[in-house]
Amino acid sequence: MKNIDYSVIIPCLNEQDSIEELFNRISNIFKGMQSSFEIIFIDDGSTDNSWQIIKNLSKVYPSVKGFSFRKNFGKSIAFSCGFEYATGDIIFTIDCDLQDNPEEIPKFIKKLDEGYDLVSGWKKKRNDSLDKVVASRIFNFFTSKLTGVKIHDFNCGFKAYKRKVVKSLDLYEDLFRFIPAFANWNGFKVGEVLVEHTSRKYSKSKYGPSRLARGFFDLITILFLTKYLKKPLHFFGTLGILIFMTGLIINVYLSILWLNGNVIGNRPLLILGTLMMIVGMQFVSTGLLGEMIAHFQSKLVKQSFPIKETTLKNRQYKEI
Repeated sequence: MKNIDYSVIIPCLNEQDSIEELFNRISNIFKGMQSSFEIIFIDDGSTDNSWQIIKNLSKVYPSVKGFSFRKNFGKSIAFSCGFEYATGDIIFTIDCDLQDNPEEIPKFIKKLDEGYDLVSGWKKKRNDSLDKVVASRIFNFFTSKLTGVKIHDFNCGFKAYKRKVVKSLDLYEDLFRFIPAFANWNGFKVGEVLVEHTSRKYSKSKYGPSRLARGFFDLITILFLTKYLKKPLHFFGTLGILIFMTGLIINVYLSILWLNGNVIGNRPLLILGTLMMIVGMQFVSTGLLGEMIAHFQSKLVKQSFPIKETTLKNRQYKEI
């Protein structure tokens, strides 16, 4: 089947008041551009009327696709599901809360035409509470420095991707925040554009203060995944050798003392040196096991999704 021009993926969690308005605004943009498009709503376990509204839209407008999850699984799974079924040459993601302005879609397309593979929105002026703004800026500063991706806003849900980018992604848990880092690691060119950020019109934010702490744990994960996923021995082996050699130096020093007639059997340093040599060998062994797992990872079964219901007529989708 021939790809269409644009796909827009919209995760929803209890956003019944904004779904239809967002659909109309996005539709008007692409109709004005005379482009073919589809809008894919992922109902991520809503308890309000969101899914019924999505189903009603799909009955009237062929451009609407919908997937409903059995419960809330988070944005990474929602995005992965949308990416799997999107048929557009250019794929957008945007939050359903109307805080991002969909009329800025042409701005993303223009940036992609400059040679970028992924374009992320930058909410330079945020209409959020002070604690959320400060936490976001701290997170984005450290993420940019540690990943080497020179953008200001990793968390912005408003992004545009060339199709080849989304097909290279493997997301789970909260790793959707680091999509630009994954794309950069895969050799794609990442850019950003300034976007308007408006105050929330309906419902309430779904994120609490624990999000920042989780974000930094995820940052450690992404650093490991992007640098050592294919070569875990480079990480564990290097660390193991350093620990082993430190323990060896300690024990060589103690052996010299013993040869000179000193008693070393009751010295804590002997225990430390021996322990470090054992731990060092264990780290190297862990790296070797990781290498074996990495070698066979391509044989893993492709991801499936927790879909309860869909608007697709042929129901040909991956379900667990």
